[in-house]
Amino acid sequence: MSNVPYILRRTVSAILTIFAIIILNFILFRLLPGNPITLLYRSPALTSRQIALLTSEFGLNQPLWIQFVIFFKNSLVGNFGISFFYKEPVTTVIIPAIKNSLILLIPANLLAILLGMFTGAVSAWRRGKKVDGTILGVSLALYAMPTFWLGSMLIVMALYVGGIPVEGMYSIGALSQNFLARFLDFLSHLALPLITLTLVLYGEFTIVMRNSLLDVLSEDYIVTAKAKGASDSRILWKHAFPNGLLPLVSLIAISFGLVIGGVMFTEIVFSWPGIGFVTYTAIFMRDYPVLQGAFFLITITVVLANYFADFVYGYIDPRIRYQ
Repeated sequence: MSNVPYILRRTVSAILTIFAIIILNFILFRLLPGNPITLLYRSPALTSRQIALLTSEFGLNQPLWIQFVIFFKNSLVGNFGISFFYKEPVTTVIIPAIKNSLILLIPANLLAILLGMFTGAVSAWRRGKKVDGTILGVSLALYAMPTFWLGSMLIVMALYVGGIPVEGMYSIGALSQNFLARFLDFLSHLALPLITLTLVLYGEFTIVMRNSLLDVLSEDYIVTAKAKGASDSRILWKHAFPNGLLPLVSLIAISFGLVIGGVMFTEIVFSWPGIGFVTYTAIFMRDYPVLQGAFFLITITVVLANYFADFVYGYIDPRIRYQ
């Protein structure tokens, strides 16, 4: 059976979603109360004429439909204009922030995925035992725990212990040191945000892996493997584990798709200069171009991640694409 109809359906769906995102991206931030010009220039000496000139300079005096047409065309080519707050092109502001977010999110995801798959598999295999209750209890607690609260608790502990940085990427003056000293300083600043994000993600991966494997372990072919005398380790890791990974494909894609927005609370708590922290600042400053650029990249990343996840899922399980 040809896969072309399946590919076309997913492609059309992704394109329509992207167009809807562009429209929502334009409308959403203009519903925020407040005028970005008055927020940026709080001087009491600023006259109404000067405010009008600044509004015209940023194109905010145009009718909304003209602003939308300009925004739509620019979005298609990745041009989000000049930041109201930073006075620089939005891409100049966002790209370094994305790199900083990736530095934090990629290792956190990898650690959470590996740990979650292993402990989830052990928990499912030992269902009803003490180890299952312990793993499930810890996972549920971490999954339900607010990121900002966990980060705040780690900061309190770090301040109590002393010697552990709790904000930023580098200490003052660290960039002027040699490579080894600079790298060690960076790792010390990365520790707490990395631990926070890994623990938050770990709970979700463990729960999904456990529930998926519980379904797989009840299948007939698992019973047959046991009847043939296959060892427990072979049944778990050779037969059950690969099929239990199916639900994790979409979860992993979404997790990496949220690379820009998923770390916002962690970045805010630890003042990590990533895209989440930049977005948080832009919200308060009504910096429409940065907000639109950040929101666009967040949603596009999620859409594309799910788009490719659909193909991976369909490749692993042919029933998906044939349905």
